[in-house]
Amino acid sequence: MKPVDFHLHRPSTLDEALELMAEHAEDGKPLAGGQSLLPLLNFRLARPEHVVDLGRIGSLGEVRRTSTEVVIGSMVRQAYAERSPAVTAQCPLLAAALPNVAHPPIRHQGTVGGSLAHADPAAELPAVAVALDATFVAASVRGRREITSGRFFRTHLTTALEPDEILTEIRFPAVPGRSGAAFVEVSRRRGDFALVGVAVQTTVDDEGAVSDARVCFSGVADTPRRCTEAEATLTGHAPEEARLADAADAARDVLDPTSDLHATAAYRKDVAGVLLRRAVADAYRHAVTSAEKHRPSLSVAPSVNGADTRSAP
Repeated sequence: MKPVDFHLHRPSTLDEALELMAEHAEDGKPLAGGQSLLPLLNFRLARPEHVVDLGRIGSLGEVRRTSTEVVIGSMVRQAYAERSPAVTAQCPLLAAALPNVAHPPIRHQGTVGGSLAHADPAAELPAVAVALDATFVAASVRGRREITSGRFFRTHLTTALEPDEILTEIRFPAVPGRSGAAFVEVSRRRGDFALVGVAVQTTVDDEGAVSDARVCFSGVADTPRRCTEAEATLTGHAPEEARLADAADAARDVLDPTSDLHATAAYRKDVAGVLLRRAVADAYRHAVTSAEKHRPSLSVAPSVNGADTRSAP
């Protein structure tokens, strides 16, 4: 199929784009990389009368690094962020998640902001944003406002963005020292939307115990599911096998996924626990490696060395 007719606008500045969005708030859509919107247009699931192409606005395609955060413009291509030294150094969880997004051709065209604004609960980047307490910056002719990740995702494919607003940037807090990150997921085929995914970041103290844990699942709810119950189970301890099992059980106890053609709810809950154990072991190993650069005497808990940290099939 092909989309219904619409008017295409190609502004060259953000102010011009905001004016267009204000004028066509009720019947307009912003276009980022097009990897989400164009299929919806072609299947006529979206029927805007006006499409505002953001591709010419250079200010939205920048990555900025400060001492406390990484600021990613909404039009930064996923492939560019994947290779960015700033992202690798200061936001390793995002760097770990990006290679799981679809296929390389899609990441070369798709944008970080576009994926987040689309808000597919099975997507990788929303889970990363919620795990890290990222901040979203939205702009309109009325001004700018900041939205926390906990308030940004409302439900399936729905965010807190108003019809006349454009997502301009996402601010990810810089990773603390002695931290490691991992993102693992399982899908029917490589590049498909994941049945379940989990984003994990851990920080260790001088004794090798987890001082901060961040766990967020994708594919198990209408929005990314931050699992504070598993975080509490992990914090204050080295994640030996028994602790990993307790964290997995804590996650299974609170997750309430639905069944569909691809997987049952019971399967998703079971896989979520397995992936959590793998991701925590992997993130902890990276955290200890980071800590060892500053304190060579710090050692990895023996049980984690033996844990299965392979990616999900």
